[in-house]
Amino acid sequence: MRKASRIIIWTIVVLLFVGTFVYLFLNSREKSVNYELVSPSTGNISRTTVLTGKIEPRDEIEIKPQISGIISEINVEAGDMVRAGDVIARIKVIPEESQLSAAQSRVSTAKIVLDQARQLFDRTRGLYERKFVAREEYEQSETEYKKAVQELDAAEDALRIVREGVSSYNATESNTLVRATIDGQVLEVPVKVGTSVIQANTMNDGTTVAKVADMRNLIFRGKVDETEVGLLRTGMSTTISIGALPDVMPAAVIEYIAPKSTEENGSNTFEIKAAIEVPDSVNLRAGYSANATITLARADSVMTLPESVVEWGGDSAYVYVLTDTVPEHKFERKAISTGLSDGINIQVKGGINADDRLRGSEISGK
Repeated sequence: MRKASRIIIWTIVVLLFVGTFVYLFLNSREKSVNYELVSPSTGNISRTTVLTGKIEPRDEIEIKPQISGIISEINVEAGDMVRAGDVIARIKVIPEESQLSAAQSRVSTAKIVLDQARQLFDRTRGLYERKFVAREEYEQSETEYKKAVQELDAAEDALRIVREGVSSYNATESNTLVRATIDGQVLEVPVKVGTSVIQANTMNDGTTVAKVADMRNLIFRGKVDETEVGLLRTGMSTTISIGALPDVMPAAVIEYIAPKSTEENGSNTFEIKAAIEVPDSVNLRAGYSANATITLARADSVMTLPESVVEWGGDSAYVYVLTDTVPEHKFERKAISTGLSDGINIQVKGGINADDRLRGSEISGK
């Protein structure tokens, strides 16, 4: 019995020893690694940047009244087309008490002066007809009478302007009529009938009665980072993509790059404007969110590699060129000169040949 137990114990010890030896041996062997092989190809490389922004009319005009008062009539609504001179709204004047009082006082004074001038003229005319006064005195009294008549007319017209904002001499060009100043589309009418409005002056911007813009003359307004602004210039072409209209991609040309940056979220950006070529069949609206894709640099028909096979060391780039396949893949590290990159592929200017095969990703190991 004891002998059998000893045999079992020694058998277990031997098995543990052999198993440990085999495990250490297998783990001490070098693993064979195979790699995907990549060959250079010929293609086009372009470096682009995408700017976010929105579509705006080049000139959005705010129509403001030339007189303070209350809106009594509105003739347009958002979306209507207007021409310069069209009446957009009418204003009812609410006169200031001081101005009204001064205008009424002027009328009263003019009436008194006119009565006096009429009496003098009638008396002088009677004396002149009886040859008691000279013709010169008669003509002088007639002139004073006519001047008094004109002064009363002017005073009454001034009173009407204060009360109603309308002159009897030029009613069609009254300040109470708010007119469009350009041809275009009404974008917004922020007032209603009964709204109080004030005219623009040195102390106030005035009330906006309507906003009008030429919607055939649109621009893209966006921002570009300071790291890329040096690569842009006026006259460069760009393509506009509109989120609300995925099938519409109008062309545009950069016409303005801000000379001064603005700080946003800790980074400096520069404003750009690009004139959009609006197709006749497309109806674009102000405020659409849009992106502008700009090609900063381009190289056509050049040797390219996937950027994933390039190894970087400082300012230098390297690849591993296949030199032997037996008994396993062997590679030689070579320096290459590179050009443009689009983030996926990179231009190779020298250092390898078109028929070289390069080390790519590891595909298996054993």
